[in-house]
Amino acid sequence: MHPAAARPPIPGQPPYPGAVPAQNAAPTPPPGAQMPYRPPFPGGPGPQGTPPPGYGAPRAQMYPQGAPSGSPAPMMRPPAYGQQQAPQPRPGMMPQQGQPGQPMPYQQQQQQQQQYRPPMQQPGQPGFPPQGYPQQQQYQQQQQAPQQYAPNGVPPQPQGQQPAPASPPSATRRRMYPDQMARAYAGTGSPGQPPAPAPPGPGGPPQQPQGQAGMMMPPAAPGMIPQQPSMGGLGGSSNSLAAPGTPQTPSGSGSRSRIDPDQIPSPVAVQDNDQAQYATEPYRTCSKTTPPLASTEFRVIDEGNVSARFLRMTTYNVPCTEDLLAQSMIPLGCIVQPLAELKGGEAPIELVEPGPNGPMRCRRCRAYMNAFMQFSDGGRKFMCNFCFIQNDVPAEYFCNLDMNGRRVDIMARPELRCGVVEYAAGKEFIAKDPKPVAVVLAIDVSWNAVQSGLPAQMARIIRDWLYAENAQARFPKGAQVAILTYDRAVHFYSFHPALEQFQMLVVPDVDDMFVPLSTGFLVDPYESQPVIEQFLDTLPTLFQENRMAENAVGAVAESINDRGGRLMLFHTALPNFGPGQLKNREDPKLYGTDKEKQLFAPQDTFYKTLGEKAVGAGVCIDQYLFAFGYQDVASFGQLSAITGGECKLYPQFHLERDGARLHTDVLRSLTRQFGYNAMVRVRASSGLRVHDHFGNFLDKGTGDLELAGIDADKAFAVALKHDDKLDEKAESAIQVALLYTTAEGHRRIRVLTTSLTNTTLLGSVFRFAELDTTVNFLAKSAMTTVLSASLNTVRTQLTETCVKVLASYRKNCAASTSPGQLILPETFKLFPLFTLCLHKHKALKAGDVASDVRVAAMRELKSLPVPLSIPLLYPRLVALHTPEPTAVRVSYERLDPAGCYLVENGQGMHLWLGRNVPAEFVHGVFGVNSIDQVDPRLHVLPPRDDDVNQRVQKVLQGVFARYHRHLAFHVVRQGIDQAELEFVSHMVEDKNHEAMSYVDFLVYVHRQIHSEIRGTNK
Repeated sequence: MHPAAARPPIPGQPPYPGAVPAQNAAPTPPPGAQMPYRPPFPGGPGPQGTPPPGYGAPRAQMYPQGAPSGSPAPMMRPPAYGQQQAPQPRPGMMPQQGQPGQPMPYQQQQQQQQQYRPPMQQPGQPGFPPQGYPQQQQYQQQQQAPQQYAPNGVPPQPQGQQPAPASPPSATRRRMYPDQMARAYAGTGSPGQPPAPAPPGPGGPPQQPQGQAGMMMPPAAPGMIPQQPSMGGLGGSSNSLAAPGTPQTPSGSGSRSRIDPDQIPSPVAVQDNDQAQYATEPYRTCSKTTPPLASTEFRVIDEGNVSARFLRMTTYNVPCTEDLLAQSMIPLGCIVQPLAELKGGEAPIELVEPGPNGPMRCRRCRAYMNAFMQFSDGGRKFMCNFCFIQNDVPAEYFCNLDMNGRRVDIMARPELRCGVVEYAAGKEFIAKDPKPVAVVLAIDVSWNAVQSGLPAQMARIIRDWLYAENAQARFPKGAQVAILTYDRAVHFYSFHPALEQFQMLVVPDVDDMFVPLSTGFLVDPYESQPVIEQFLDTLPTLFQENRMAENAVGAVAESINDRGGRLMLFHTALPNFGPGQLKNREDPKLYGTDKEKQLFAPQDTFYKTLGEKAVGAGVCIDQYLFAFGYQDVASFGQLSAITGGECKLYPQFHLERDGARLHTDVLRSLTRQFGYNAMVRVRASSGLRVHDHFGNFLDKGTGDLELAGIDADKAFAVALKHDDKLDEKAESAIQVALLYTTAEGHRRIRVLTTSLTNTTLLGSVFRFAELDTTVNFLAKSAMTTVLSASLNTVRTQLTETCVKVLASYRKNCAASTSPGQLILPETFKLFPLFTLCLHKHKALKAGDVASDVRVAAMRELKSLPVPLSIPLLYPRLVALHTPEPTAVRVSYERLDPAGCYLVENGQGMHLWLGRNVPAEFVHGVFGVNSIDQVDPRLHVLPPRDDDVNQRVQKVLQGVFARYHRHLAFHVVRQGIDQAELEFVSHMVEDKNHEAMSYVDFLVYVHRQIHSEIRGTNK
């Protein structure tokens, strides 16, 4: 493992070495070129109605040639606490001319509130097994004493009444263009009047009455929450909300929920409680409890079961029968992150030298020796825990047993006591002589790239990677580096250490591609340091007069296939010259229709075939795409998807705004643990079988997954099915074997093993289920479905899965409760929220999203590990104006106008300043006297000798350290900057992205559960 990781930039210093100022003017583009987007200032407001560039932006934003012009529009400011508003029209009704149209205050929308009491943790509840818990002990379903949620205003439907549809809003609404969005946000037209809602799409649930579909507007009044009634409720391990009295329906636009947002399940509270549990105590892998949440910082003690860092199950109690699994509706599977990084204080993975006969394995099923195989007959036999047959122990592996039946050499053999172990691979696992990794960096130098400043930025990144302080210590021993550039020709460079200066050889015939160098192309970067540094000094100006708009990236990918390693492509336009050139097939008219899925499928097989060849050669391809226009990620991006590489999309790349992010993204990729020429085999014990895999890899249908490369931040999903009935008194086992070559050139086999309890009780399946893993599993499965089904269908399927899982629990584990109560299992009480978050993710959300952005997001979700997927779906929101930074639920209503908040999702962060934030706080953080003087163009927070600034800096540094890289940083001032639109889009508990709020979605799910139980849901 490489111990070093990318270093986050130091606030106040240039976010990357040798940063250059943005160019003030660009030459006239050559015919056919795409002009790089240059806003008035990086990250600031663009022309009127044009939100800052970003993921999921409207077409005029993503491809700004057609963006309207004009001055920035003012922003509608939500009312302050207690501020009186003009008389309100009914929600959803268009005011008459001259009538005020402000949204109705939240208090006026509430007529009754419900209460939720957090469950009391008692022995026997989830996460708290009984004392003396044996391996096969099962909890009784009758031990669950449910607490109830019943949204008032959501009564059981009368017999014969048509149930509500089973999916959130479909993507059938007309889009809101940037100028319309800005006018709506600014309140033009009637003063403060919200647009009239579009009718619900076919098959969608009822919509909220106010606001236009797709508009991401701050809610009317932060902090306006209904008064809380007195606490009541029940204790127990499930959660519910009781409905006091008869539900009432307000007049006007239909029923609205009266759930108190403070009383529904809170992810912040759940995560804080779990973190407190493991703040001082480590997690022991054989403790027979569910592991810590993916958001929790914890330390692992490996007792024989695999650590949750490497493998997570959807449930840790396996149903004994297929019928019981089907009854639970929980998918059975796991998420595997085989090269995950360990945390400080954890024991390193031990290396086993197996000897001439290779690792000890079962003679029948070929499972590797692990801590759950039992020895007998004085140590001369062992029973396989996968196929349950007796194996003879070879003489060279024999050892006596102690009085407890354990081998006396257990401490000398890691495979007998560790859930994760690594073997040195023998000759039978080596097809060709392994070598240290070779890294080839291919840099686009066509007109688009030069005008964006990409060559100069890449020179800084390469210099920092190879020659910064301590760079040589973290560089893999024996690894080699090559650099090439390309436009319509491909330029190879010789960095032979005997040369006084580098040599460039140009191959103009890209249809007959070859590498024209026998030596000097791949070199040791430290033996050739003077020559490489001379090239890096020259690269920023070497192509500054280049007027070629064409690029032959397909020929570049074809040429690098003779040695295992990685090819990193830095590319700026649609492949348009030579092999693999593509046509622009982007068709916005397909957005939101059933035919949109056509844009997600490749337009030909060139890059698929090329990716398969790269896998055979052990070449992993990473793609860094700087989008100034359509690039057809669905076709071109297959190179990284098939080989297991990285695909990073930078929409409307701007050097000052995105340079630091690119810098640390590349350094993180080059310094984390990496393996190439890899193969994965997953085994399940008797009675179970591997049914499917989801992720970015090549699957030839042989049962083995082939990956040209895999790194510490990549994961894949494994779906399991029953072959036979399981023995309740036995345990089931899962084993993952990864065969790969390390960056230093060593062939290794990493083995992960877990043993799971079998159960005949449905309550135990739920009690030991793991929501974070289930959500990640469902997301990966959904990303496979989008190629054959519409986005609306996929969203509907996710909602139906959520409803069926919760209905199964309600029907089978809490049947004695009132039918009008919503019963949520403790482990899955946040399932509706995370289902809604999936609906709002840019891979699936309704509305117009550029196909490149969608496909890049889909491919990212398919390889994202569980710990990185949770903040991406439910961002972290932290209050910075409090004495201690405090986590806050992600809703605009919870923001204090006198406060300062930071929201981050692992990809970007926004620092939000309320309009009433104290001048002392602003001066302490920024050194100015009011928020009007704060520069919204800041992309690094300058350090100051002030306690408040240092407190904020500490939080920012903690975020950078958590992800090992820089996140795009934006300052947002409430009611001033149009960047607040992007900030509001992260408020997933609110109504946005043409989807409901958390409260309304919970009400909707309750109705669907009731219909499912009554058998009327369709």
